[in-house]
Amino acid sequence: MANLNGFDANQVEPTGDFDPVPAGKYLAVISDSEMKPTKSGSGSYLQLTFEILDGPHKGRLLWARLNLDNPNATAVAIARAELSAICRAVGVLAPKDSVELHNLPLVIHVRCKKRDDTGEVTNEVKGYSPRTAPAETPPVKPAAPAANGTPPWKR
Repeated sequence: MANLNGFDANQVEPTGDFDPVPAGKYLAVISDSEMKPTKSGSGSYLQLTFEILDGPHKGRLLWARLNLDNPNATAVAIARAELSAICRAVGVLAPKDSVELHNLPLVIHVRCKKRDDTGEVTNEVKGYSPRTAPAETPPVKPAAPAANGTPPWKR
């Protein structure tokens, strides 16, 4: 039981439905991470919580689960490759703890997927890339003189 003394729902706007965010790429940070046991108990996964930083879905949370400790070697290889992509996207190549990946901006690639069990549409984080800096204007190259030696502006 939890003490809710002092809470008045009349003073707080209720949350609405949480429909999935549209498929796309979103600037986000990892706001939380935790190792959890698998449902079967035969391994564990790293659950990462991503928070979208801007746009109409700012503040929304999405999750990814990385099967880093699993009897299925393929699942572990996929999880390690995904963790590598995350590390490269945030610029921390050899973290000692998942907290080192927190609060560093990256771009998450989100898709929508229909659940097999309920038919409900949910989000999946399916890729990661670095946050790109604003494009710099490339330096203007002077035009090369024509083969006959006459500059292009004097033709």
